[in-house]
Amino acid sequence: MIGWLILACEIGFWLFILLGLFARYRLRQRTLGSVLLFCTPLIDILLIVFTIIDLKNGAAATTFHGLAAVYVGVSIAFGKRMIQWADDRFAHLFAGAPRPLSSSVKHGAQHAKQERAGWYRHVLAWAIGLLLLFGIIYNVGNANQTKSLLKTAQLWTAILIIDFIWSFSYTLWPRRS
Repeated sequence: MIGWLILACEIGFWLFILLGLFARYRLRQRTLGSVLLFCTPLIDILLIVFTIIDLKNGAAATTFHGLAAVYVGVSIAFGKRMIQWADDRFAHLFAGAPRPLSSSVKHGAQHAKQERAGWYRHVLAWAIGLLLLFGIIYNVGNANQTKSLLKTAQLWTAILIIDFIWSFSYTLWPRRS
C-alpha cells in the first residue's frame, strides 16, 4: 500500500510541476501556476501523514515506510532545483527564453566543487529524512513495529558515507579534460 502511495506521490509531484508550468507559460496564468507549484510540498506532507496513519493502525514498518521519509527528504532538499530545471525548459519551449545551458562542468576544480555541493544537498536530504524517520518511530512508539525504519536509517547513512568518498575524491583527484 505505502509503495503505491510513494509512486502516486512521485507522479503527483511531477504532475503538479507540469500543470503549474503549463498554466504559467501556455495559459499565461502566473497565479494559477504558482498555486499548482505550491502544491508539491503538500504531497510530501500527505505522504508522511499517511505513513504515520498506516503504522498507527498496526502495520509493521517495511522498507516502503522508510522510503517515504527518504522520498520526502530528497524532495525537500532537491525539489527546488528540479522545479527550476523544468521551469528553465518550459520557459525556453513556450516563452521564448534562451536555451538553458548545462550547468554541469565535467572537469577540474569546478567539477569537484559541484560534486561537493551535491553531497551537501544529500546531507540535507539525509538530515530531513532521519528527522522524519525518528519522528515516525517516536510517534508510533513501538520498537518492534518500527525496526525496519532503523535499518533504513543505517543503510542511508552508509550510502551517505559512500557518496562522501565519491564526491570528495574529485577534490583530491580532479578529472582532467
